[in-house]
Amino acid sequence: MLQTLTEFAHAKINLCLHVTGQRADGYHFLDSLVVFAGIGDGLRVTAADDTALRIDGPFAADVPCGEDNLVLRAARLVTGDQGVALHLTKRLPPASGIGGGSADAAAAIRAVLRLNAMRGKAVPATPDLAQRIGALGADLPVCLASHPSRMRGIGEQLDWLPPLPELHVVLANPRVEVPTPVVFKALSRKDNAPLPDTLPQWGHAVALAEWLASTRNDLEAPAIAHAPVIADVIAALAALPEALFARMSGSGATCFALFAKEAQAADAADLLREARPDWWVAAGQIYPGRADMPQLIRETT
Repeated sequence: MLQTLTEFAHAKINLCLHVTGQRADGYHFLDSLVVFAGIGDGLRVTAADDTALRIDGPFAADVPCGEDNLVLRAARLVTGDQGVALHLTKRLPPASGIGGGSADAAAAIRAVLRLNAMRGKAVPATPDLAQRIGALGADLPVCLASHPSRMRGIGEQLDWLPPLPELHVVLANPRVEVPTPVVFKALSRKDNAPLPDTLPQWGHAVALAEWLASTRNDLEAPAIAHAPVIADVIAALAALPEALFARMSGSGATCFALFAKEAQAADAADLLREARPDWWVAAGQIYPGRADMPQLIRETT
């Protein structure tokens, strides 16, 4: 009997993103609140003789499936001498600031680790495994956990956030790819102020949205300079009924609006799809987190 597991690759949302410095090797220091949504790609992993990847879904044509694919590279870090057949359903737009590739790679690692455990073939944690995982991308560690986090350093320093209030989101992307290196290169200042040392307790969605208004996404201005349509997306999201807050995520071009209730987000998404049928629009709940994953990551890496 074939052993098959599924994993969900949650869209990553930077509620705020402060760029606080730059290392000599070019990597940037960040201070960001990161959450994950019930919107994302799907991954199915089956025990096999050899490791291979198949991709389908609305954005399959935009994802290379060769040996450089991030999902394949991530899976091979933890397969050991075991093969896996990977089937990725690509629903998130690529190069869009919501961690699609990193989320897919993280889902592959989680799924293969679970499959290894089922087969009794756990891959031992080598001293360089965490470094090799991190080398796949700065978002890999936080996507591996898919847990609400404060992310600092170059992405390796994670502090788990306490439970967030009920929160729903509408994501919108104008189907424009914004290369992350281009945005960082255009950033006029790279030593901006970080978030406060101590974060408040947000008792409800409105309190969180009001606090976010005092924070920034330092990549928003250079991303808009590269793709002015991003400003239109933010404005359209902010104007939706019951929207509490709107901003760009990551390095763009996907933007988000926050809502207190599921029905509000669903209705707003329908309105935006009708008004802008050429945009990609999705609605979902902000994921409260999975308490097992931070512990799993510590044990594995």
